[in-house]
Parts: sequence; structure tokens; C-alpha cells
Amino acid sequence: MTLFARVYLDEDVSVLVAVLLQAYGFDAVTTRDEKMLGQTDEAQLAHAALQGRCLVTHNRVHFERLHVQELETGAAHAGIIVSAERRPHELARRIARLLNALTADEVANQLLYV
Repeated sequence: MTLFARVYLDEDVSVLVAVLLQAYGFDAVTTRDEKMLGQTDEAQLAHAALQGRCLVTHNRVHFERLHVQELETGAAHAGIIVSAERRPHELARRIARLLNALTADEVANQLLYV
């Protein structure tokens, strides 16, 4: 069992959130870090899943749809965390609170909101 979920920030999330999460001690990367800028939402989720990272996004509508598709096809992902756009410090605090409350296994295949 992995204690803390590793995160992958979609390109619509400020890269500062990753820096702040790293300062809190979490393993966080961005689409820029992973050279995935401009890729489709499907590609982003697949990349995150392949790396065992839960995806953080502001793109609620598309990722809710992708989550349902994943459930219907039996595909697995490491979790999706959706947030309204917030200041980076506030968003990082909310994500950190969630990651401290749930293990990586509890986040896997879930659609969560912060």
C-alpha cells in the first residue's frame, strides 16, 4: 500500500501548485515537467495512469466524462482531483489536505473534488 498519492497537474493548473505541494513533501509533477503540453485530455489521463499519478485539473466537465468512460470500459486510473480555479496556495492546501486524508489506494479510480 502506498501512503501518499503522487500527483500530475494538468496544464490548466498553475505550476506553482506543484512547487507548493513539493514543499509540503508530496511527489508532484506538471504537464510541462513531463513534456505533455498541448496533449488531449485522454492522453493526459493515460499518461498519469501509466505513471501511477492522480491527475489534478480544473477541467471538470471533460474529466467527469473521461472518468465515466474509464469505469464503463474497466480501465484503471490513479484518481482524478477536480477543483474550481483557486489561488495556488489555497489549491495546494486543499490538495494536501486530501492527500493526507486518503491513501493512494483510496484515491485510485476515484473522482474527487477539492
